[in-house]
Parts: sequence; structure tokens; C-alpha cells
Amino acid sequence: MSRTIILIPVSGGVGLTSVSLGLIQALEQKGAKIGFMKPISQPSSGEDKLDRTTSIVRTSTGLETAEPFMLSVAENLIGQNQTNILLEKIVEQHQILSHNNEIVIVEGLVPNRKHSYANSINYYVAKALDADIILVAAPGTDSPAELKELVEASSASFGGKNNPNLLGVVINKFNAPVDESGRTRPDLTEIFDSYQHSKNQEGEVYRLFATSPIKVLACIPWSAELIATRAIDLVKHLNATIINEGEISTRRIRGITFCARGLQNMVEHFRTGSLLVTSADRPDVLAAAALATTNGIELGGMLLTGGYKIDSQINKLCQRAFETTGLPIFRTEGNTWQTALNLQSFSLEVPVDDKERIENIKQYTSQQFDNDFIQDLAGASARARRMSPPAFRFQLTELARAAKKRIVLPEGNEPRTIKAATICAERGIAECVLLANPADVERIAEAQGVTLGKGITIIDPATVRYNYVDRLVELRKAKGMTETSAREQLEDNVVLGTMMLEANEVDGLVSGAVHTTANTIRPPMQIIKTAPGSSIVSSIFFMLLPDQVLVYGDCAVNPDPNAEQLAEIAIQSADSAKAFGIDPKVAMISYSTGTSGSGADVEKVKEATRIAKEKRPDLIIDGPLQYDAAVMEDVAKSKAPNSPVAGKATVFVFPDLNTGNTTYKAVQRSADLVSIGPMLQGMRKPVNDLSRGALVDDIVYTIALTAIQATQ
Repeated sequence: MSRTIILIPVSGGVGLTSVSLGLIQALEQKGAKIGFMKPISQPSSGEDKLDRTTSIVRTSTGLETAEPFMLSVAENLIGQNQTNILLEKIVEQHQILSHNNEIVIVEGLVPNRKHSYANSINYYVAKALDADIILVAAPGTDSPAELKELVEASSASFGGKNNPNLLGVVINKFNAPVDESGRTRPDLTEIFDSYQHSKNQEGEVYRLFATSPIKVLACIPWSAELIATRAIDLVKHLNATIINEGEISTRRIRGITFCARGLQNMVEHFRTGSLLVTSADRPDVLAAAALATTNGIELGGMLLTGGYKIDSQINKLCQRAFETTGLPIFRTEGNTWQTALNLQSFSLEVPVDDKERIENIKQYTSQQFDNDFIQDLAGASARARRMSPPAFRFQLTELARAAKKRIVLPEGNEPRTIKAATICAERGIAECVLLANPADVERIAEAQGVTLGKGITIIDPATVRYNYVDRLVELRKAKGMTETSAREQLEDNVVLGTMMLEANEVDGLVSGAVHTTANTIRPPMQIIKTAPGSSIVSSIFFMLLPDQVLVYGDCAVNPDPNAEQLAEIAIQSADSAKAFGIDPKVAMISYSTGTSGSGADVEKVKEATRIAKEKRPDLIIDGPLQYDAAVMEDVAKSKAPNSPVAGKATVFVFPDLNTGNTTYKAVQRSADLVSIGPMLQGMRKPVNDLSRGALVDDIVYTIALTAIQATQ
């Protein structure tokens, strides 16, 4: 029996989409199967088009969603006194979702002047769907005590304390900076000082509501990072002309600085994420911005006002700096005052195509919900838990926190690595050891707006590398290692990090953001060596499909394994999948299914399957299987009807590196999905390689993987 929860906003501007996404994420992290519906589409533009939340859920998740009714259709039925017909159609949509999902999240209408009927429709929908109700509120300019009164008054419209289906309230945008009307605004306080940014304590809210019949299910503090918009979004809003594109689609605006003063009074505002607003006839500002970017300060962008063009000589002086650092520069025709007014009307709603910001919102808001409440909701279903991508990522971070391991990062002065280390420290994923000159790390961190705090250790390689000379000579003397060659090798931070791992000073190593796979793997292979019982080091990728996580191996290490090696890769991959909560059903991939084909490559897969089954009869392994037979139930019925794996494989073992690497990249890029890895298997101590194009999140999850491996 599925359960339905409707989120009902008590007013406009509560950030309903963020709360919906956070609740969905929190429940998915517990393994629940979620469906979503917005019964009546209510886009802010007022047009008949798909609402923002449904659009985001469809583009960023694999959840089943209902098709909402357009606002004009709903209003027509309501206006003709045919609300019952509207409700019947909504119930029909809901029945489909509830049949296929454990929990259905419903997003209610937002009450405003145009839609004064919203509360009554929300209540009718809640009753028609037999839904539990969660109210959503935001303080605006209200104090905690005033907010409590507002929530209790609003709850009366939905039965108040006498309604057992009223679960509680989510308070969003707590302590947000707001204008006099209570609207959240970007940081324009340099020229507009009418904003309030109260410092109420969350504890005060919980204390006040302790005497209320309405329970607080989450109090979500306002976070500036969640409204950090892309430069391209401001360009579109202002209808600006792009002068230098740079990284306009990815740079984030975290503050706005109006350069209307002397340079000496402005340089302190040249910070990571700052949008500099200036007239193009200010050569001092342009030159200072160019100098700042070349010194590693990642400005959000530069907005030129007044319609002026950059002087040709100044442009020549700064051009190289702007082009090589990716600084977005764009121009409006209005003056600075007109531009400031236009910026005031910029919407803080997250664009549907801003995947990074959507993911940040989901992660942040999901963490604010009361854990017992989420556990009760997710645990109510008797269905077997599935390993969805959010559940997998959540499990990674939880297991890594519990592991409390120390991971060395040889590329300690690499910007993405520094960011990842700070995230790991903040979330308690691992203690990261950065191998780099401390002054370099601090300079790069400051330029990126990153704070280095507790949970990060910085070790200057120059002060410690020669401590490991004798041990390296001892370990490699059979290979002709001398003191001189040991000193030379220890100049490589990967070798140094590997020696720290060998000495048990750290629990794992992650590298590869700058180094090649060979540079990362060779020292551990020589010094750490394989684990007992393993004769080969292989790799897997965790492929985060919309609705499940699959394991691909080996896609990074072994070019052409023989049958014995392929069997070992299959066993290693199955054990790794199981260790991370994935039920391993291993498909040995080939261009042939069963006995349909022949040839040396097919025979290798057949033999590898036989060996793997013989060595590990406890594992479910089958092959050879073609990819479509392994993954699609309808194909499996015709090609391999008696296979215990076909149609439901979770672990895919490819016959060689060419096939594996090509397949994983084709699936990743074509389906636009996240892959975590490669994770190395078979090493005595955990070492993992990064792609040189790795994102910060990729590094974070690889560190988490490594920490977990260190416990196994």
C-alpha cells in the first residue's frame, strides 16, 4: 500500500520546489521508490506550460511523474462549479503513480492574489488522495513567534490539531536576507541598505513549536550558495551583449560589487564569485580585474554599463588575461543605476537546466529533515529496498563517515582537490592529507573562496620526503633500488603518498586529477602490491542510472585479460558490488549470447564464466551474454530464457579494455549520467585513480569509496 504526502505552502515565496526536491532526495536516500505529481501546473509566468518542479524532477531524476493539468483547464472547471470533475481526474492520475511507487509526493498550489482558491483546492486534493499534509512556510520578516502564529492559523484551514493527517511543518529560508516586503534578494546591499538579515537561532523555533500541535519536520537555514546563479542567467535576464564568453555557462555569481569608488576602496571586494559592475571607461578597474584573475581569483564575471566599448589599448593589455582565465564579460546599454534596478528584478528561482545548482539544493535541503521522520516514512513500506543513485551516494557518505579514515591526496595544490578536501572535512567523510607547500594551498584556497578548517592536514613534501628513503630502498632493493634513485623517486608526490600508505600513516590514496592512470597505479603496484588471494588489479565504475546503480568492470586497467584473469575480475567486481549494497548478478559480456556464436573471444568468456562459477559457487554469474540480453527483460526472454542473470544484471564484466572503456563512456555521455570511478580492486591497501576531467563531486565520492575500502 503506497502512501501519499502533499506539500502545502502557507504563502507565496516559501521555496516550495526546493522543499519538494529535498523531501524526494531524503526518501530516495533511504531506498524508497518515489512518484511525484503537481496536480495543477502553476508556472510563475502564469502561462499554460509545465511547472518548474515537474520539469526539474523529469530532467534530474528517473522518477515517475504525473502529467499536471494546465492552470487554465483547472480554473475553467473550478469556475464552472465542476471541481469534482477536476478532483476525479487528479485521482485517476494519482492511482497510476500509487500503483507503481511506495510513496507519492504531491505539490500543492501556491496561494497568491491571482489564485485565492489555492488553499481550498489543496484541501480538497488532500482529502481526495487520502494524503498526509506537510505545511511549508518561510519567516520572511516575521520573528519565530510570529511565524508560529502564522503556521497555526494556516493549519486551521486544514483541520489543525484535529486532523491526524497533518504531519507538521517545514520552515524554509530561515534567516534569509529579505527586503521590506519579505522577498529574498541577491546581495545588492552596497547600494541598497533596506535588507534585513536576522540572526534568529533554530533552537528558538523548535522551543516555540514544542508547545504547538504542529511539529517542525525541518528548519532549513538560508544558504547563499543555493542562490549562486550562473553568469549566463544574468546575461539572459539583462539581455546583455557578450564581450568575452569565457566560462559564462559555469561561473557562479555569489555577490555583486558596484565599482563606483576609487580602486583602493574596491579591491577587497574582488573575490571569488564577485560580479564587478563598472563602466567600460574605467581602465583602472579593467586592469585590476585582469590582474586579479591571473592571480587565481575566480571572479564571477564583469558587467560593463553605459553602452561604452573597452578602449582598444586597454583591451589589448587585458585580453590575454581575460581569455586564458575564462572570465565572462558582458555589456548593457543602460547606466549603472538602471542596471542595478534591472538586477533587482532578477528571479532567484533555479533554472531547469542548471543541474549543478539543482543537485546542491537537493543535497542541502534533504539533510535538514528530521531523520526519524524520514526513516518512519521510508520504513513503512514492506517492499525490498532498491539501490537508487541517491541511496547509493547517501550510503557512500554514511559508510565513509563511520569509517573515519585518513586519505592522502598527492595533488594537494590542485584546485578541485582542495575543494573536494574541504567538502570531505565539512561532511566528515574523511580526514584529507594534502601533499603540497602550505603557502600554495592557502593561496589557492583563498582565491577560490574555500576555507581550510578542521579535518584537513597539509604536509609539505619537502620536509618529509627523505624520511622514506631507507624504507623504499629496503622494499625495492631486489629491483636494484639505490639511495640515489630512491631520493629521485620520492620527488614524485604519488610515490611519497604511497610510502605513507605503506607505513600505515594514512589509510588510502587518491590521485589522477593531474597524473595519468599509469602514474597513479605504478607506485602502489610496486610498493603496496596485490591483496592476499588476488593475482590481478582491476577496476570498476559505478554507473548511476536514473533508477538504479550498475557496476562495470574492467574499464580502466587490463587491456586484454585471459580467461583466468577475467574470472578474477568478475569475482572482484561482484564482491565490490556487494560491499556497497548492490545485489550482484554478474553478466559476462560478449558479442554472443549462450551458444549463438563462436570464436576465440567468445570461448574466452565461456571459460572465464566456468572458472568464476567453480571458484565462487555462491555468486550468481552467467555468460556469455550480449549487453541487451543482460539488461533488457524482453530480450532476455527470447535470447536467454533460462538465465538467472539475463534481463536483471547488476554487474557487467567486459571481455577487454577496448569494449569496457568504450561502453562505459558511450553510456555515460549518451545518457548524460554520473559515473563514479574507476575504483581499483585487488590492491592490498586502497588506491584509486581519478579522471583528469574529474569534477569536484567525483573526487569527493572517490575519497569516500577509498575510505570505505580501507575498512574491508
